[in-house]
Formats: sequence, structure tokens, C-alpha cells
Amino acid sequence: MPHPHPLPARPSAGAWVAFVGWAIIPLFTCGLATPLTIGFAAYWLRSTFHAIAAVFYTVCVGAFLITAAAYGEFEDIPEPMKTLISLGFGVSWLGGVIHSGILVPFMAKARLSPQPDLHQRVTSPTYQPHPVHINPPSHADWIGPYRVLRQLGRGGQGAVYLAAAPDGRNVAVKVLHDLVDETARARFVREVDAARRVATFSTARLLDVNITGRHAYIVSEYVEGPSLEQLVRQHGPRDQDGLTRLALSTAGALAAIHKAGVVHRDFKPSNVLIGPDGPRVIDFGIARALDQVTVTQGKMIGTPPYMSPEQLTGELVGPASDIFSWAVTMLFAATGRPAFGEDTVPAVFNRVLTVHPDLTPLPSALRGIIGSCLNKRPEERPSASDVMLAIVH
Repeated sequence: MPHPHPLPARPSAGAWVAFVGWAIIPLFTCGLATPLTIGFAAYWLRSTFHAIAAVFYTVCVGAFLITAAAYGEFEDIPEPMKTLISLGFGVSWLGGVIHSGILVPFMAKARLSPQPDLHQRVTSPTYQPHPVHINPPSHADWIGPYRVLRQLGRGGQGAVYLAAAPDGRNVAVKVLHDLVDETARARFVREVDAARRVATFSTARLLDVNITGRHAYIVSEYVEGPSLEQLVRQHGPRDQDGLTRLALSTAGALAAIHKAGVVHRDFKPSNVLIGPDGPRVIDFGIARALDQVTVTQGKMIGTPPYMSPEQLTGELVGPASDIFSWAVTMLFAATGRPAFGEDTVPAVFNRVLTVHPDLTPLPSALRGIIGSCLNKRPEERPSASDVMLAIVH
């Protein structure tokens, strides 16, 4: 069955009109509405940077209004306060107009590609598939040459679907919504090529990648089974033997990943799948590929309770970062809760940087090696291979 080539998604005329109208609101409100317009942009673009800008504009406008109300007449305001609030008001007015104007094309296009329209085949195939010897439904959903069966999950990087490959086997297809320009897509291909060199024991094998067409996606081996996070939350912490097997297999997966020159950067319980033949680590090689894109958009790289100190402080992130995240994941498996909590992000970050978690719930055989993996200094943590040796001795 042929796969049509869809036209690229473009904002409608109505969308352009709506966002141009939105952009000129600061002009006609003398900048008083700038905090609202930029605040809406922060929500629409899911951008921390624009949220901070909205707070800045709010401070400028608020200072002007409070001071003007306190003195009654503008001429009564003493210097240098008069100059400062005038400058803040001018920044909110002129800056709001310029800021909003720059954002118009991004606002109009932002919601066009976060997820595929699964009522059509959304991408051109990366290769010419062999004929599929099954009869697909009359309204089949497609991502390239892969027929979507159902959605498996959704996260910060994109949505994951269970799909049927042209040869009939089930695969996992992750549609990545942050790869919106050619530079980001080319970087992604380089990182995935490195990830393909990873030995496939205890990892989900990468099968295909596509960066052409409307949506970028990556295809990997489908592992039938819950994630470690789901397993622990539903059935409780792992016992000593189960935890030891989990620690050994996931440390082996990290050793293979690091040997291929790849750093996972987002090792956590939801990225460990418990398959019929044992644990499998997934999503390795994706976080680095999305790193620069995500930073540019003001988003966070990683999952706060499982991030390493160097990820928070902006230092070089290498294999030792994965080792720290691995140790936190093992503590979760042993206790059913993240070692550094999961309340507010600032509180979690503070604990990651300053607190040494309680290791008493761990089996005595694992306590020492996991403790060394939680060292705040990356150069003092063991390698994944050293972790494996420590577990078996």
C-alpha cells in the first residue's frame, strides 16, 4: 500500500491574525499588558525563559503603578526613583512590543508538531518497505511505514507508540517533538549512530531513525513489560535477590552504553523496562541529541530526583553522571521512593547537592558500592564496569 507524502504543516491565516493581534496588545496598553502577553507566551511555548521574562515585566509595571499611586503626581516623584520607574515602564512598553513581535512566528507554529496526527500517515518512509501481508484497518494510523497500534506513553521528549513494522513484528516508535530544525535533526542522527554501537544485552536495540518529513522519530525494539517505576509503585520495593539482579543487569547495560562512547543523561526508573528476559535500559543516546535544542527552548535536561550534581551545576556531564543516577534508581527500587524526594524542584536540587541519603534499606552487599556511586564528586565515583565487579565479588 503506498504511503502518501503529506504537505508540511503551516499555520492558518487565522492563527497569524490572532497572534499578530496578540503581539500588538502591549503597544495599545502602553505596556501595562506586557506581563500578561509574555506570560501567555511562556505557557504556549512551554518556556521557562519567557516565564522569567514575564516576571521581570510584572516587576517593572508593578513598580511604576505603585509609585505613581503613592505620589499622586508624577512630578512629585524624587530622583533617581523617577528615572528608574520611567526606565522600567519604557522597557515594559517598548520591550513588550518588540518581544511579542519576535515571538509571533514561534507562537503560530508552536502547536503544529508536538504530536503526530494519527488519522493519517504522517511521515515519508525512510526506505521503500516490502508489501505488508496483512489487511490494515480502513482508517489505519501510520508513522512512516509503521502502523500504530496504541500509545504507550508521553514524556518531555515526545510520545511513544506501539506499532507494527513492515515485517509484522511489534516495535516502539518515539516521535520527538523538539527536533524542529535541520541542525537539531542532523545532530540527532549523529548521536543515534553512536547509540547504535551499543551492545544489545540489557538494552532495547535501536532499529530505525527518520528525520525527514513532518515528524522526526526513532524506532527501537519493543520490550513487553512494565517499567521499573510502574513495577515498584504497583508491587512495592524489590527484595534482596531481585535488587541484586536488577543492579547487575543495569550496571552492565551502562557499561555497554559507555563503552560505545554514549552517555545516557536521563537514567531513571521509567527508562528501565522489566521484560520477560530481564531488565532493559531504554532512551540512551536521545538526551544528548536533544540537549542543545532543549536548552535553547528553556527546558530542563533530565528528571530532577535522578539528576547528578554536575547536571545541576553546569559542569561537564560524563559517564559518572549516569552512575549517580543509577545509584538513585537502585535506592528507589529498594525503598519505593526517590532518595532525594519528589516535592519542589528547588528542594530536590538542594538535597542532590548537599544531602547524603540513608543507605540502610539496601542489602549490606550493595550498600558500599551504591554509596560510592552517590559521591558528590564525579571523579571519585566508580565506573560501570567497576560497579559490576563489586556486585559479583
